[in-house]
Amino acid sequence: MRCMFSAAMTNLLTHIVTSEERRAQGQARRKQMKRQNHAAWDAKLRRHDPIKLLEESMRGRVPALVPLKYERMLASPFGFFRGAVPVMAADLALLPNTGIVNQICGDAHVRNLGAYAAPDGRMIFDINDFDETTRAPFEWDLKRLATSLILAAREAGAKEGFAREAVSAFLERYGKCSRAFAKMPVLEVARYQVHRLMRASLLSDVLLKAERSTPLHTLESLTVPEKKGEGRIFRESKPVLWRIGGAHARQVLAALKEYCETLEPERQHILMQYRPVDVCFKVVGTGSVGTRDYCVYLEGNGGCDPLFLQIKEEVGSAYLPYVEHDAKQAHWGRLVAEGQRAMQMQSDPFLGWTTIAGRDYLVRQLNDHKASIEVEDLKGPGLIAYAELCGELLARGHARSGDVQLIVGYVGNGAPFTEAIARFATAYADQTEKDWQVLRKSKHALHKPAARTRTASQA
Repeated sequence: MRCMFSAAMTNLLTHIVTSEERRAQGQARRKQMKRQNHAAWDAKLRRHDPIKLLEESMRGRVPALVPLKYERMLASPFGFFRGAVPVMAADLALLPNTGIVNQICGDAHVRNLGAYAAPDGRMIFDINDFDETTRAPFEWDLKRLATSLILAAREAGAKEGFAREAVSAFLERYGKCSRAFAKMPVLEVARYQVHRLMRASLLSDVLLKAERSTPLHTLESLTVPEKKGEGRIFRESKPVLWRIGGAHARQVLAALKEYCETLEPERQHILMQYRPVDVCFKVVGTGSVGTRDYCVYLEGNGGCDPLFLQIKEEVGSAYLPYVEHDAKQAHWGRLVAEGQRAMQMQSDPFLGWTTIAGRDYLVRQLNDHKASIEVEDLKGPGLIAYAELCGELLARGHARSGDVQLIVGYVGNGAPFTEAIARFATAYADQTEKDWQVLRKSKHALHKPAARTRTASQA
């Protein structure tokens, strides 16, 4: 790392690129991609069948759980959207882009923002799902989150005009915050905190729910007393949660050694004071259904001191076929953790990675003061406030992990860019509803989730 930093400094000393020059470079990208052209979407451009893309993305997943993922996608157009990142990634790659490469969330949507506990115990609200993170054109995040606002608002029963107003509020806030960040000292941007969380009752409710989601609350919801003995074990709820034991559990626990080495020394010391009690397989989310996801229940100073670690398989971002990357050097769990740390102001102190049976995993705390917005809440005045917050958080994440001067130079005063992205979001939301209808008529709509766990237990 020191050698890389030294080389970078040598290049900078040769010619220091000023913020004004970088902003001019961003403005010059308008020749490569006119801002108004972001509105374009035409399904005739597709060279792929979206249903076949979904089927291909299921390869390597636990076969018994694949029908469950389809069931969750079939629930609504927004449910489809959440599980169809490979489809949108392929669609975005068909379109011209700015070439302004940034760390992106990759799966930026309204339910992938939420509250969680900072290392010092404070409740913070930020982007909190990075399974699809990679380095790609910054506007891909904007297009996905804007589309999610339209779909979520429709599902909540909001009027179409109100949904479009929310998208405009999101994009305007993104542009305004980006321009503010471009004028701030770099260190101030890195530690910038959002101070508008408590202004909307909707967000206050999420933070209060997160405060109540303590490790002890998780203990009560996920475990039951042992029939023999005084301890507790995971509560089985097939097909979404079941205990594992024997060699399989030992394999999962053995992976904690590699994981521990990815933590800072002081975090390693804390972790070493916990002992593992039980291991389970847990199904989470929509897009991740079918990947291998374990949870380890540990105890510190007795039964009232639980720690739950999620060990979540990472298979690489769906955007990787369309961007430059070195797959040979990649550990997908590590790339997710590093992308998360780059975009978040504060991350889970137990965020790390490991390997099990040749597969890459991300490790983090499970349900430690975590909470997110409910789609049905996104239909009143809270929708606009929430959309603005999304814009501010995404602007901060992009400014922390990329070059905000390039972004600001390209976006400018924001009006043409905002209008174009908003038009794209509406068109792509319509496309998502059409794709959802196709899925409803496909063979996948006829399958029922399997309650059997034999395949998963052998994964």
